[in-house]
Amino acid sequence: MALPGRTGRPAPALAPAPYDAELRAAARHLSRRRFLTVTAATAAVAFTTNLPARGAFAAPRLDAARITADPFTLGVASGDPLPDSVLLWTRLAPAPYTPDGGLGQQQVEVAWEVALDASFALAVRAGTALAHPEYAHSVHVDVGGLDPATTYYYRFRTGAWISPTGRTRTAPAPGADVTRLRLAAVACQAYHDGYYTVHRHLAREDVDVVFHLGDYLYEYAVDSAGGARNYTDRVLPSVFNRETTTLADYRMRYALYKSDPDLRAAHAAHPFVVTWDDHETENNYAADHDENGSDPALFLARRAAAYRAYWENQPLRAGRLPDGPDARLYRRLHWGTLAQFDVLDTRQYRSDQAYDDVPHVPGPETDDPARTLTGDAQERWLLDGWASSTALWNVMPQQVCFSQRRLDLGDPAKLSMDAWDGYRASRGRLVAGAKAAGVDNWLVLTGDVHVAYAFDVKDDFDDPASATVGTEFTCTSVASGRDGAERPANWDTYLRANPHLRFYDGRRGYLRLELNRENARADFRTVPAVTVPGAAVSTAASFVTEAGAPGLTPV
Repeated sequence: MALPGRTGRPAPALAPAPYDAELRAAARHLSRRRFLTVTAATAAVAFTTNLPARGAFAAPRLDAARITADPFTLGVASGDPLPDSVLLWTRLAPAPYTPDGGLGQQQVEVAWEVALDASFALAVRAGTALAHPEYAHSVHVDVGGLDPATTYYYRFRTGAWISPTGRTRTAPAPGADVTRLRLAAVACQAYHDGYYTVHRHLAREDVDVVFHLGDYLYEYAVDSAGGARNYTDRVLPSVFNRETTTLADYRMRYALYKSDPDLRAAHAAHPFVVTWDDHETENNYAADHDENGSDPALFLARRAAAYRAYWENQPLRAGRLPDGPDARLYRRLHWGTLAQFDVLDTRQYRSDQAYDDVPHVPGPETDDPARTLTGDAQERWLLDGWASSTALWNVMPQQVCFSQRRLDLGDPAKLSMDAWDGYRASRGRLVAGAKAAGVDNWLVLTGDVHVAYAFDVKDDFDDPASATVGTEFTCTSVASGRDGAERPANWDTYLRANPHLRFYDGRRGYLRLELNRENARADFRTVPAVTVPGAAVSTAASFVTEAGAPGLTPV
């Protein structure tokens, strides 16, 4: 989430050497003039990019029968469903809160199977994969030869241990005239801000796919009581009570997050499509700039570590494996002719935030056409994808508020420099591109801000009477921001300052969205508290936008 400014929070104390020294040793290989090249950046962060060796140099194989503790402590997951395949994930970690997960530097063979039923009587695919120590013993299996629009069950086995069973679903066949899709969107799950009650309810929802819109992980320290969770039945190791900067830190922090049973349940119940925001690496970073103004070479080393750990711990295909501090995460998925999903990455390629990332009125920096939130290549990819789209609904899952959001009643009002408001020319090009491509049913899915919003996307946000060209749904947070409030202190100000803002709720929750041939229905699902477990879920509000007629109507 965008904070008041780059100095808006106290900087957590970083651990002493060799923690800092590891990054600095990598960064020494770069000069300031060379760090922007991929080759130099990759060389500088070689310590995070080691690939599994082959032949005589390969890691020794561990006899899985010698694994004496459950290696499936982090659960299972599936992701990026295609009509004929889905990606299955697990990570072996019998000692999840240690740097090597308890398996040292040895390979482990893992068997996997896919079936049409939860008892695995109707098996359809099976095989084995190696869990490599270089990948933190994560397993990514791209299972092909599956039928479209079909529910499958899957599990893993190594030695005497069998993983929990996961359920997944393939996408419909290309060109299929699908009549309905149900999805959910979540974001922002700071472990130290509360329990994952939202995920427990999400696991029980009847949805086809879940979009995670970023801030899956937070780099901030987590104390021995788990922050706002205030544990009395356990003591978390001190390794978590510091900010993450190294590959080992990020790996162990993912292990902490995935140790939560409600998060594991949500992953086991539904395929996920994931994208990152800032906290998976560092708050409010922009390309090679961190919020503290560090040496970019040093930050790129940290970014490489964060990106590597992200891939290792998410259901992503091999093609998404980072190359040092670079990773192609933006991608396109389809659901028959009903929906096209253009999943964005608004962190890796963006220009540094305008006006020192402090809320500011519009000015030359915010309107500079040379500044970008997506980078030129991703922007062209998005606009070309819209031009060739045959889908009824064009959905853009991304991270930060797309619609204009005036933060006060001033004239002009201040805007967030971390969101699209800080890149107004970049946003304008997308609005123009959507119109030029004839995208009539444009839906934007957003995370980041720890509140639920519903916006009419306007052709001209400064003119309330201008045409509505799309709809934006912001899904609030899973836990970040702690319990929140139905009407935050700025609720009245925001609604008065932004007539295109149709709904605002500050509690935790998720978005449930149903698409059909006639309309899209959004249900904002919320819980009253996350600082204590067990809260019930309810629907705070529902809206419909009709196909061919952008604009929100309360239900």
